[in-house]
Formats: sequence, C-alpha cells, structure tokens
Amino acid sequence: MKYACITRHRAEFPVRLMCRVLAVSPAGFYAAQRRAPSRRARTDAVLRVHVRAHHAASDGTYGAPRLAEALTAAGLPCGRHRAARLLRAEGLQGVATRRFRVPTTVAEAAHPHAPNTLARQFAVGTTPDALDQRWAADVTYVPTWAGWLYLAVVLDVASRRVVGWAMGPSLAVDLPLAALTMARATRRPAPGALHHSDQGRQYSSAPYRAALAAAGLTASMSRRGDCWDNAVVESFFATLKTELLHRRPWATRADVQRAVFRYIEGWYNPHRLHSALGYQSPAQYEATLLTRSRVAQSIRVYQTGATPRVPTDVPGLTYRFHECTAERSIRTRWRSVSGRGLTRHSWGPYAGLGTSVVPSTEYGRASPH
Repeated sequence: MKYACITRHRAEFPVRLMCRVLAVSPAGFYAAQRRAPSRRARTDAVLRVHVRAHHAASDGTYGAPRLAEALTAAGLPCGRHRAARLLRAEGLQGVATRRFRVPTTVAEAAHPHAPNTLARQFAVGTTPDALDQRWAADVTYVPTWAGWLYLAVVLDVASRRVVGWAMGPSLAVDLPLAALTMARATRRPAPGALHHSDQGRQYSSAPYRAALAAAGLTASMSRRGDCWDNAVVESFFATLKTELLHRRPWATRADVQRAVFRYIEGWYNPHRLHSALGYQSPAQYEATLLTRSRVAQSIRVYQTGATPRVPTDVPGLTYRFHECTAERSIRTRWRSVSGRGLTRHSWGPYAGLGTSVVPSTEYGRASPH
C-alpha cells in the first residue's frame, strides 16, 4: 500500500521525501517498480474484466454474492469477499432495496375463502414431478406518471419460475385471470395441483374460482394479514422492484410493460441466478431436474434390465441398444435425421456402466460413446 501511494503521488512530491515519511527505502520502492505483477495481481486483472461484464449483463443489479457465483460458474473461481473487493475497485455496486408499500389486497367478506393448504411449504423441487404441483399468485403495483399500473403473476414454487403474468391499469378480476390463463397455456398442470394466493377479492371472486375449477386446480389462501404465507411471490416482487422498477421513474404504462416483459422473459426466467435454487436460474434449474431424471432412468434400465422408454412419435428414427464404454458415465443422446432438432445430453459420475438408447437412421448410426 505504501508503494502504491508513492506511485500515485510521485508527480506531486519527491520520491525520497515520500519514502522518508512512509518509512520505506527508495531502493525498495524502485525494486518493486521493476518486479513483474504477482500471480494474484494478474488474476485480479482478468477477474476485473469479467466483473465488469457480468455486472453489465445483469443491468447493474448483481452484488458480490451473485457475481462470485457467476464467475465460478464461468470457470473463474472467485470468493464472495474477493468479488466485493473487485467491485469496489471498479466503483460498482449492486442495487439495494427500499421500503415502501401500497396495499393491493382487499378482502371481500361475502366471498368464500379457501384454507391455507400450502402452509408455507416453499421448498424447491428435487424431481421433475414436483414441477407444476404448487403455484403461487399475487398482484403488485407499479407507479407511473400516467397513473398506477398493476402486475399479476403466477409462480411455480418448485422452480421459482414465472409461468404466467399480466399487466393492466386496474385491479379487476380480469387481470389475475389473464395471468392464470397464460400459466395454463404454457404449463398445463395436472388435475389436483395447488394454487395459492392471498384473500384478495380478485382471487375469491366467482369468475376466478370457476377458472380454478375448470383447470382442476385446488385453491389455497394465505391467512388474513400474513404476507409470509405467500413469501415466494413477495420475494419475487421485491426483487423485481429493486432491480428494475425502483431504479428510475416511469413516464407511461407502455414503458413499464415493455421493461417488465424484458425482465421476466429475457432475464429472470432464463438467466438470473436464484439463491434458493443453488444459484441457478429457474430455467436452468428445471433443465437440471429433467437431466437428473433421464440419468436415473438410464441407471434403472441397467439395474433391472427393463426396456428403455424412448420417444416413438419422432419420424425417421430407429433405435438400437448401446453399451456405454465411457469410464464411469452414462450418456443418452437423441439426434434427428438431419442432425438438428431433438438433441439431449445427460451424464453424471455414476459407478456402474449402463445401457443407453442411441437413435440411428437410414443414413447411418450415431457414433459410439
């Protein structure tokens, strides 16, 4: 630090004077100037470039924890404290929350209210079967110069993914209904799945209850005045407002709608690292669950000798059984005739070698693993 101070101010003061004041020798200072940068300094220089890139890719929202995870995932191991130091060196910082709340939950005493069946079971899913079994929904507000704009969302509790959302200028029941319609169209949950919300009159209204019944969804509602019963959606709203909505004023509702679309569909679902998901994005986490399921199926095929389940509705594909030869791994690969289309890869460090299904076509078989 002393040598760095001398280097910074050598154009203002004599070097020997600064060395005498800081109790270092001029020879030591000049020797340090001739030495090559240390390995840590060289690594820091590389990391600083990636810190700037990842911070810019997150639109300036990532702080030290997520930056450390993003750098490590990119093959550049970096601890949280080191990431914080590099952020300070670059003059960067993540966004911070602010406290302000407009009530959007207005209960209707005449409407029937469902029991709290979810009961704060917010654990993320560990198997693909957990997806689309528990949905959570809520409504929040966005202030603009043109007036309030309201956002209704539906989240999959198992992966924290926003599966349905809608925006509008009023809190009418049509708004959450539009979000529910989008969620049903994109995910198609099995009958009996749980739909959790607060006791707002939109969610307890007859049209919304009829839509839940038509979809085969079971209603669940938070206890009155207890926002922690719907903590996953409240957490998403806090993240959305911190990273996007509270960072600038909004002139028109159309500006907010475009920004929220880019945030949810272009950033949050496919890319934003989520701490509850082991610092994976919701889309990556769902893909991980599906990959683990395919690998587990391959292991069961090997252990039981059962016939593997393969897609039969893909034209032009025939299948043969192939014994894995890659050391301590099981890989399943699907390819289309043209080499494009269906492509799935999954592998893992399992002790046994199994039987996988390798598709082949009339133009030749897939290369051996």
